[in-house]
Amino acid sequence: MKLDPFYLVVDRASWLPRLLPQGVKLVQLRAKEMDEAELRREIATARETCARFGAQLIVNDYWRLAIELGCDFIHLGQEDLAEADVPAIRRAGLKLGISTHDEAELEAALLARPDYVALGPVYPTVLKKMRWAPQGLERITQWKKRVGDLPLVAIGGLTIARATGVRRAGADSLAVVTDVLLNDNPEARARDWVLATREMA
Repeated sequence: MKLDPFYLVVDRASWLPRLLPQGVKLVQLRAKEMDEAELRREIATARETCARFGAQLIVNDYWRLAIELGCDFIHLGQEDLAEADVPAIRRAGLKLGISTHDEAELEAALLARPDYVALGPVYPTVLKKMRWAPQGLERITQWKKRVGDLPLVAIGGLTIARATGVRRAGADSLAVVTDVLLNDNPEARARDWVLATREMA
């Protein structure tokens, strides 16, 4: 399986009509602090919007809703992975991505036979407090050797200026949150990311 080199992460489906027209083809919906009815509506809206623009939607965490709503990709953190019914996810035909931060988490992820592995934070990030130090480029290279043909997603503190180094270190796809969503012009920034990563492909 091949992932698009630019992997956008958004917290609301309302971002998608603004950012998908910029050429974004891979997006994760990481929605938090909603009740189940709100989450169901949010995921359904994101799925429909991604389908309209020909983009791949990855649902973060909520694997039961992703199955129920006919989505085709789920991303799990380690705590969610421990509680998830991975065979049920597979029976439903969903692809699976898993976050990793250290060797033990990588081992746990690989046992689940994921469709991609994510490593982070590569650089310091303002998105959330992390108990892991920045991984750096050398760790990307180590992880890529470990995962082999599996796509490796890098996340955490990524900017366009850092993108070439991250790709050269071995990341197949670059996950970006704040560099787009907190930009003064998110549409233009998303477009710049799409162009920059296409040139690296």
